[in-house]
Amino acid sequence: MKKFTFIFLFLAAFSCKEDKEVKLPSFESEENAISYAKGFSIINFQDYSVLEIKNPWPKSEKTYRYALVKQEKLSVITLNSDEFDGILSVPIEKIVVTSTTHIPALELLGETKSLIGFPGTDYISSEDVRKRIDNNLVRELGKNEGINTEVLLELRPDVVVGFGIDGNNKTFETIKKSGIPVIYNGDWVETSPLAKAEWVKFFGALYDKEKEADSIFNQIEKDYVEAKKIASDVQKKPTVLSGALHKDVWYLPSGSSPEAQLLKDANVDYLWQDVKSEGSLALSFEAVFEKAKNAEIWISPSYYNSLEALEKANEHYTRFDAFKNKNIYSFVNTKGATGGVTYYELGTARPDLVLKDLVKICHPELLTDYEPHFFKNLE
Repeated sequence: MKKFTFIFLFLAAFSCKEDKEVKLPSFESEENAISYAKGFSIINFQDYSVLEIKNPWPKSEKTYRYALVKQEKLSVITLNSDEFDGILSVPIEKIVVTSTTHIPALELLGETKSLIGFPGTDYISSEDVRKRIDNNLVRELGKNEGINTEVLLELRPDVVVGFGIDGNNKTFETIKKSGIPVIYNGDWVETSPLAKAEWVKFFGALYDKEKEADSIFNQIEKDYVEAKKIASDVQKKPTVLSGALHKDVWYLPSGSSPEAQLLKDANVDYLWQDVKSEGSLALSFEAVFEKAKNAEIWISPSYYNSLEALEKANEHYTRFDAFKNKNIYSFVNTKGATGGVTYYELGTARPDLVLKDLVKICHPELLTDYEPHFFKNLE
């Protein structure tokens, strides 16, 4: 384990009074259990924690380290700032997040009141956060790739939780130079649904609510595993197609993607389950049609929200059996009050709900009392 430099302030190192016991500071540490996520770790010491972010974007080389010091210990412990990318007092009280996937963690932890700014507030679907936006308690910060730094610096959040595709975000560098810590969240880089959901523990550390975050994730994991087990007992696996054309290329999930993992756990025959690749598969229409023309179910046909929209985009879509039988399902029609697609916000945090949706769609005889949360049949 890496050694850290500590400077502890004591009124006296020794006491000549026999009845006064002096307790030396504890250097013992304990790593918080992370079961699925690969992109972060939390090491707990007596008075502070170390949060490490390992893979905030693909092929990232640097590990970012942050010290999270309990507020009541700020006056008695000093850390060497050279060893950290930021030192934060926890629990944090004011936060700016930059992706809708961050919103559910705040809601699950009961900390939406700490959100003071967001780039693109219309994309937020959370009813609780929408009320705060309507009451001018959450400021609009423009676009994620060009955050309004003037407004953000005026807000003075305790931390900005960002995400990046390559680490070259000049706006984040400006924010950091102003003395506001920026922590990269890499939930989107994770390769399994439960790994993405486990990032609620990342937020748990920021709010000094690690036990609550563990409990929340354990329940999500339990519900996910139960849904997977229910689906595992079926005898017939329906064949499944996914994706759609963008210009002349059909993009669909590779067999190693989180989306394919969900379909596998729903116990269906996803026709590209065995094709492993980083990122999406890019195929021709002919290649997809040859393999999937008789597929029973079509999941997530890109952004198309109706059968009419699909046919208007390309009449060849009507040649698939799934189109003829009206067995096409998408999440794009489930939206918040201002048009934000709920799946893009909540789907990452709640893979148990996504899995239940897929199980219900693909095995309608199961989960008889369950109503799909995200996916709807295209009309």
